[in-house]
Amino acid sequence: MLYFASPRFLMLLWLVPLIPVLYALMLSLRRRRVRSFGDPSMVEALMPHRSRAKGWVRIILFDLALMFFIIGLARPGIGAKLSKRETSGAEIMVCLDVSNSMLAEDYSPNRLERAKLAVSRMVDKLGNDRIGLIVFAGTSFVQLPITTDYVSAKMFLGSIDTESVPVQGTAIGDAIYTAARGFSAQSEKSRAIVVITDGENHEDDPVEAARQAADAGIKVYTIGVGSAQGQPIPLKGELLKDKDGNIVVTRLDETTLRQVAKAGNGAYVHAGNEEFGLNPIIDELRRMEDERFESVVFEEYDEQYMYFFGIALALLAIEALIGTRRAKRRLFE
Repeated sequence: MLYFASPRFLMLLWLVPLIPVLYALMLSLRRRRVRSFGDPSMVEALMPHRSRAKGWVRIILFDLALMFFIIGLARPGIGAKLSKRETSGAEIMVCLDVSNSMLAEDYSPNRLERAKLAVSRMVDKLGNDRIGLIVFAGTSFVQLPITTDYVSAKMFLGSIDTESVPVQGTAIGDAIYTAARGFSAQSEKSRAIVVITDGENHEDDPVEAARQAADAGIKVYTIGVGSAQGQPIPLKGELLKDKDGNIVVTRLDETTLRQVAKAGNGAYVHAGNEEFGLNPIIDELRRMEDERFESVVFEEYDEQYMYFFGIALALLAIEALIGTRRAKRRLFE
């Protein structure tokens, strides 16, 4: 199995087909300049030993060297094998509200982006804990199943926006039910759901959902995002209005979120601009009893980047040895 430790460098491969095109354009411009000085055949006669073919050979060698160098930068590896690894920690399902009200700008740059930044920082602080991601608005679905792959967690987190869920609204209860079903079969004790929302629930009964989660041994924490005085919702360059033409103002519903946290045997935290509220929740999760998880992972990749760098260096050395004059009896001059 081929694996790239730094696949972002592979984006540079678009330079490989571009270089011959640029070289061809350069030759075309050179021929135009030659014609401006006089008869091209007479100019060629003044340079009888110049080789056109060697110019293309050199550019192709340079292009191939660049390709191998870029692949080397991506750190290819082969020879992975499957192995079982045992880790211990808690399982955390983060439920993130992506309704339009999360676009309110009482946080910088808005509620949703500030929440995503806080979750990303939380992921950086996790050890062997497993994390999953639920997005919800009028309905909910699993954005990322429970995992220890923190790189994927950040990648999925970065792709979230208010269009991630097509049905608008705020169904906190449905998100809690979806999260409760998302824990692994190995987990029985150290399970927690973290709901990040402005609390304006319009769809279901989140308190009952939290109570059922607590009965199953799952703690439910809530983080309130927003302000009591409320903020308008910027949407597509203007402020969101209701059917009567009035500007919609979204306010934080702390009462509901406190009730949800109490029913879920967790805690409620009001998110601030500096301290969003995840740190105290992480501290409490670390006091939970760790569970042991067994997972199958790929490991022991054999790095191959040095071979690609070597090929690139060899091609550059050959390219440097090739002259510009036509060969007589020797290949290189």
